[in-house]
Amino acid sequence: MIQLSILKITGYGPWTLTLGSDREHELQMLQASMYKEIQKLFSEKDCLVFLNRADEFFVVSNGLSLDDHIHIQKVLGRSFDVGLTISIGYGTSPFEANLKAHDGKRNNAVLNQKYNIFGFMPDEASFDVSIMHLDVDDLTSRQDAGSPYEISSLIFELYSRMSEYFLKKNSLTFFMGGDNFMVVASKEARTSVQDFINQIKECKIILNCGIGNAETARQAAKLATKSLDTIRKIRDSGKEKPEVYELSC
Repeated sequence: MIQLSILKITGYGPWTLTLGSDREHELQMLQASMYKEIQKLFSEKDCLVFLNRADEFFVVSNGLSLDDHIHIQKVLGRSFDVGLTISIGYGTSPFEANLKAHDGKRNNAVLNQKYNIFGFMPDEASFDVSIMHLDVDDLTSRQDAGSPYEISSLIFELYSRMSEYFLKKNSLTFFMGGDNFMVVASKEARTSVQDFINQIKECKIILNCGIGNAETARQAAKLATKSLDTIRKIRDSGKEKPEVYELSC
């Protein structure tokens, strides 16, 4: 079972208008600083935060209690002029947990009114999460094929295809910067990732995928990255590399 916490900036539209028209730089700095603080607070509790649309944050929050969420809300409330709602959900797949968190907020299932926390929390559960870390193999060699912006356009096209493919597998895909992506994955996504890699080869893009399985998000991400590093080491040694490598704890 996986637990997901979705943080959303509240009252954002009206607040931005108070800044006047010359506000975009301030909004970008606010969003960046909020992401940094949110990632810090949750990662300290062995969770991992994924940026979604800049004003929304997805957290794989396996094992976190309601009191843990309240503590984080208190810290964030002291740090920023805008507030956040937290919607919590759980399920057997990442997408199911996302839906349950969304339903909790939409149906006003209050967990804590004072700190704007909604959703549903499991009574007692055995948590697990799988994270897939994908990157483009030897993207540096492609720099001669286009300008930096053209390379970025290629990466975002890949992101779109990856997101669409794994959403059908009840999984959530996030762009991590550079040529790196992470998928909070269902079992079906893990077993079908080679199929996706094969499809993308038609676009002359070679992907590597490291998979990590653990109880918490940080541990799963650590193992996924370690798996990806293992693929690179095998490649650099001159041996035939696997395109997918998986570790569990």
